[in-house]
Amino acid sequence: MAGQPLILDTCVYIDQMQARAPVLVEQLIDTRQVNHSTVAIQELMHTIGVLDPDDPRTAAVVEAVTGSIQAMPEHRLFTPDAEVLGRAALLAGILSRLQSYARDSRLKALQDCVLFLQAQKLGFAVLTANLADFDLLLQLVPTGRVLFYRACA
Repeated sequence: MAGQPLILDTCVYIDQMQARAPVLVEQLIDTRQVNHSTVAIQELMHTIGVLDPDDPRTAAVVEAVTGSIQAMPEHRLFTPDAEVLGRAALLAGILSRLQSYARDSRLKALQDCVLFLQAQKLGFAVLTANLADFDLLLQLVPTGRVLFYRACA
C-alpha cells in the first residue's frame, strides 16, 4: 500500500460515473487501500430518490449508482458509530453557522462532518473535491486528513 488508506467522499463516485475524475484520483484509488462509508451510500441513494422516474435518463443513473454501491467490498464498508454521529452533529452546527448555510445545506454539512470524523477515527484520509467544507473542517479539527482534487471539466 502506497500511503494512508482512503475513504471516498460521495463526489468521488459521482465524478467517476460522469468521467470527471482526474487521472490522479484513479491512480490513488489503484494504489491505496480504498474504504467506503454508509454516508456515501445514503447520499447516492438519495440521488436516486429525487430523480424523476419518467425521465429517460433516470434508468442509466440508477444503474450506475447501483453498480457503484454493489462494487463496494463489504469488508471495506464502514458505518459511523454513536460517538462519531454525536461529535459530527456538533461540528456540523458550527460549520453551518460559520458558513451561514441555509436550512437545506445543513444536512449536507452533517454528512460531511460524519465522514470527516469517521475517517479520523479510523485513521483514513478523506478523498474529496469539496474544498470549501473540508478545508474549514481541517481548520476546526487539524488532526483530520484530507486529500483534495479538482474534477475535470
